[in-house]
Amino acid sequence: MTQIQLSDAQAVILSTACAREDGSIFPVTASLKGGAVGNVCKSLLKRGLIEEVPATDLETVWRHDEERGPITLRATPLAYSALGITDSQDETPADAPPTPVRRRKGTKQEILIEMLRAEGGATIDEIVEATGWKPHTVRGAMSGVLRKKLGLTITSEKVERRGRTYMIVDD
Repeated sequence: MTQIQLSDAQAVILSTACAREDGSIFPVTASLKGGAVGNVCKSLLKRGLIEEVPATDLETVWRHDEERGPITLRATPLAYSALGITDSQDETPADAPPTPVRRRKGTKQEILIEMLRAEGGATIDEIVEATGWKPHTVRGAMSGVLRKKLGLTITSEKVERRGRTYMIVDD
């Protein structure tokens, strides 16, 4: 599979969206100025990494369509795949029983989890080297996917001569 190259802005916007339950692009947390958000979103739309959907919250409107009304943007399954996130958004009701998380073998997410479970954990630099992700994507994956979506507990500590290391704590 060809790896999709993302700019820093694209990666930040996508990783933030993928960390949200609904995959919503808005509100954008990246510090982009002027029309940069629009340009990044147009690029992501063209590449199929985000899609237009009807907006239910008027604070998240991307554009207005004469036929469909207010439109917003959300991450597509391709976006999750591009970031190495294997279990894309669920469409299950809140009162539904939890379903087991399925993970494919050999994904970047699996590499990240293995590194964090290893003796002594891993530093951001070590994870960047192993996955090819940018540091902010690593942090986003740890806080969004691993902590929020998979419910894993991640701790960190400063280790002399190594720097800050991150570990998954098995409860």
